[in-house]
This record gives sequence, C-alpha cells and structure tokens, in this order.
Amino acid sequence: MRDLTPPLIEARGISRRFGSKPDLAAKIALRLGLAKPQPIVHAIDNVSLSIRRGEVVGLVGESGCGKSTLGRVIAGIIPPSEGQVIWQGRDRESLNPKERHAAALATQMIFQNPMAALNPRMSIEDIVSEAPRTHGLVPKGGRQDYVDRYLRLAGFDPTMKGRYPHQFSGGQRQRVNIARALAVQPDFLVCDESVAALDVSIQAQVINLFMELRERLDLTYLFVSHDLGVVEHISDRVAIMYLGRIVEEAPVEEVFLRSNHPYTQALLAEVPRIELTKRRFKAVEGELPSPLNPPNGCHFHPRCPFAMDRCRIEVPLKREVAPGHLSACHLNDQPTV
Repeated sequence: MRDLTPPLIEARGISRRFGSKPDLAAKIALRLGLAKPQPIVHAIDNVSLSIRRGEVVGLVGESGCGKSTLGRVIAGIIPPSEGQVIWQGRDRESLNPKERHAAALATQMIFQNPMAALNPRMSIEDIVSEAPRTHGLVPKGGRQDYVDRYLRLAGFDPTMKGRYPHQFSGGQRQRVNIARALAVQPDFLVCDESVAALDVSIQAQVINLFMELRERLDLTYLFVSHDLGVVEHISDRVAIMYLGRIVEEAPVEEVFLRSNHPYTQALLAEVPRIELTKRRFKAVEGELPSPLNPPNGCHFHPRCPFAMDRCRIEVPLKREVAPGHLSACHLNDQPTV
C-alpha cells in the first residue's frame, strides 16, 4: 500500500554548480577572446527527493557523486543554484524570517569528521549549550541540567563536560556532535558520513544510537553514506546517486533484492559477503567522470555494460518500475520478451 503521508522536507529540481563569477574586466576579456571561461563544477543536476516525517532515507554513491553537497543544500547550509527546497509543504525561500528561523533550527547536520566539527577552544559544556542559549531554549539557571540531558541522550557521560574535544576519542567526539545537534530540539537530521571515520565496533554503537533516538524523539533522517551495509541496516528507503543525479530510489528491501539500475547492481556486486560458495569480487569498471565535464545523456553510460546509442544522447527519466521503486534507465523502455 502506498504511503500518502506528506513529506516533511522535499527537494524539487535541485541543481548546484560551483565556480567563480567573472567580474567586469573578466567579462570583457572573455568577449575579446583574451581569456578562457572559468571551469564550472556540476555538483548536483536536477535532483528531486522527498523525505516523510519519521522516515530514514539513505543516500548512497561513490565519493565525488554530490551526495554531501545535496545534504548541505537540503540542510540549508548552502543555497541551490536552481530548484526549491520545500519544508512542510512550503518553499523555504518564501518563509518569513520567524518561520525560516524555526525551519533552520528544526534541521540540523552531523558531519563526517567529529574533531573538525568541534571548536578545540571550547569545553564540551560550552559546545553543547552555545546554540540553545543563543536561541533562548535553555531555562534560566538550568544550563547544566539542560546540557546533561542531551549528553545522556547521546550516550556521553555528563561528568566529563568540563573537558575539551582533544581529550576524547573519535566516537566520544561524535556523540558530542550528536548532543549538540539534539540540543536545539530538531525534527530532521542530515547525517553526512557520520560513522565513516569511526572504528567498526563504535560505528555499530552510534548506528544503534541513531535508531534509538529516532524512536525516542520522533526524528527524521537523511543518512548520507558510501557504505551499503550501514544503509541497509538503518534505512527505510534508499536513493542511489551517480555524478549529481539520483538514478534509483526504492524501499531498502527492494533495492537489495531487486535492484534495477546497472549502477546499483554494480555497487551491490562490490559488497563483500560471507558465503559458502566462492564468489569473485568485482569492482565497478572505469573511473567516475569529472563533474567539470560530465558526459552527455546518461552520466553512467561510459561505464555501463548495457549502454546503447540512446544512452549517449538522451537523459533517462525516473520511472516507476514497481510500486514505490523508481529508476532512471533506458533499459526500462525496452520491450520485454
């Protein structure tokens, strides 16, 4: 049965390009042929993605595919070059200042490097309390109790809140980052490779913490990762991204049992598994093309074993290949025998 719950947050036709804008002198030089155009990085190309309240959406792809940039656009850290981010049914750009402030507090991001995300000159107590104090969320005289509550929620011992980030392990620092994000009472968290820098045993603890917090605080997640095993464990739905485009999107079981897009199938073939029969490890052939000059047509066609002439010219559109399962591949338009 199709879930008709409206999205908490939605990206519509989002594109993001990076490159310096030429000043007047540069424009004149370009017109006279005395200078070359500045290179443009096509990080995101016409991406649409909706996330319902209480849902965990995993965003997967190779390094350089644009998944972290998409997470930052959805979190409101960087603006899109084109497209809209819809928050609870309204374009985020159309919100008045008070509403935009509330939407910004309700959307928080947890970054990959737990040390780089923390101010080394601030104590743990100051780090966790800074934002809620600024936004008037801490009761008068209740700062310590407030900080202790969110540190406990993140699995961090509050008795150590007077220490500094360098005195802790990577896992403990990441728990501080989680506590800091929770302290402003968000509804939606963007987790950008938030367990990638941790040891495997600590990864499992933090993933279980995310799942516990989801139930306890009714949180919604966009979980950005290159690790399909982690995504399979935590996600309700998975979006597969390749060179700035989402090529497949489906419930997690559907992706892992009945993947449709050749790129998704190639990623799954790379996952190490314990099996009784010998299975040869096969990596995705070729290199990810440069976002400075992405291929025409389907971005995956230079590496796809099923590429046709049409793939080199025409951009494939996402179509429903099964209930709730979308895939952008011209092979879905071929007649079945």
